[in-house]
Amino acid sequence: MTESAPVLVLDDISLFLPEGLQVLRHVDWTVQPGEQWALLGPNGCGKSTLISVAGAARFPSTGTATVLGKRLGTVSLWALREQIGHISPSQTVHDWQSVHEVVLTGATSTAWVLMDRVGESDYARAGELLELVGALDLKDREFATLSQGEKQRVRIARALMGDPPLLLLDEPATGLDLPSREALLSALATMSHAKPELATVFVSHHLEELPPSTTHAMLLRAGEIVASGPAQSVLTSAYVSAAFGYPIDVTCHDGRWSARGSANWHTRREDS
Repeated sequence: MTESAPVLVLDDISLFLPEGLQVLRHVDWTVQPGEQWALLGPNGCGKSTLISVAGAARFPSTGTATVLGKRLGTVSLWALREQIGHISPSQTVHDWQSVHEVVLTGATSTAWVLMDRVGESDYARAGELLELVGALDLKDREFATLSQGEKQRVRIARALMGDPPLLLLDEPATGLDLPSREALLSALATMSHAKPELATVFVSHHLEELPPSTTHAMLLRAGEIVASGPAQSVLTSAYVSAAFGYPIDVTCHDGRWSARGSANWHTRREDS
């Protein structure tokens, strides 16, 4: 893959579950280096399934998926997945390890540190990444003792250990209180400045969770794209309302988005 090549190209992909249910419908998506994507939509719209294809964890039923310049079906998925940073609630992290050790496991894509495969440069890089996400002071703490927000920042550092060109964040702000969410978004903003070529996909239900570095957005509904492109063009009241099936007013201030139910819709209901 050349430096300017897309990190992800999905060409008219659809995906059916074994029982015949179609969960993705004719999705076209290209992600370029340095783009910061938001992927939003209601529960069951296909976000997680789409991320599993983008993360080389699942094949589409029809269409073609090219990840990091490799077409799925022609290469080892395991080798490809090692080049993709992925933060997901389903990831296994052994709580008894220190924070520094958890980050080191990112060098080998394992759940525990393989001492024979990490060296001094890996230890130094783990420290640098913890500093990048504002968690260097936690490096000697046991992972189990951290707050949920602190754990998410450590997971980001772990995901960056392999210097991936693509980072997938599957609902990383879920369950965080307000200070923890803001610390997470601050860490992501710092990361985007430090790694301008890194492409990211941030999956969420809530516009308020999106980092200010977001450049592009895709809205899904029932497995189909409602809108896709530059964030300012996609994250509008009309498109977000269409995606969620509910009248929503969307605003953006200083790069941060917010959404609320349309006041006009409530007025119409009261008058009917």
